[in-house]
Amino acid sequence: MFIQTEPTPNNDSLKFIPGEPVMGQGSAEFLDARQAMKSPLAKTLFQIDGIGGVFFGPDFITISKEPTAEWQLMKPDIYAAIMDHFSSGQPIVFNADELAASDTAIHEDDSEEVQMIKELLDTRIRPAIQEDGGDIEYCGFENGIVQLKLKGSCRGCDSSVITLKNGIENMLMHYIPEVEGVEQIIGEDEAVALQEFDKLEQKLGEK
Repeated sequence: MFIQTEPTPNNDSLKFIPGEPVMGQGSAEFLDARQAMKSPLAKTLFQIDGIGGVFFGPDFITISKEPTAEWQLMKPDIYAAIMDHFSSGQPIVFNADELAASDTAIHEDDSEEVQMIKELLDTRIRPAIQEDGGDIEYCGFENGIVQLKLKGSCRGCDSSVITLKNGIENMLMHYIPEVEGVEQIIGEDEAVALQEFDKLEQKLGEK
């Protein structure tokens, strides 16, 4: 197996391309070792020092490291873990159907606007973001605001906010007049991490 790597806009995230289907369809993200218990490969990757996040796309794996970790030291172990997994015959995730349930699937009770938003996200926006090793998750549409969650390399990337506002927001507003803006949704795990980071910054600033 020859695994290619590609940089992403986030210096702390790398895209690994094994040359074989990963999720096939849908995506899955694991932000700590506890979440990684749902995936044999993610579980193994989180045993490597410095791993901060694992994201599975259709045909790629985006791995995010902690800011102090070094890719040079981590890459050999990451390559070995990926190759060992694909040769083992184990599934990528234990419940693939649940994880692959698409956030952009059209439902009967979706309004015309929501159907158009999901269609644009799926056909125009998601492929471009996956090129950079990330993904988006549709979370809702309320009072003219489309709620999205950034995943993979997009998470914690400085340019992701610009992408969200300039790229995604402009496209959705252009095609769907009812859309007035885009809002980034931050999960509980991310919110806690951000709070801890802010506390650390405050302590360092006081010294």
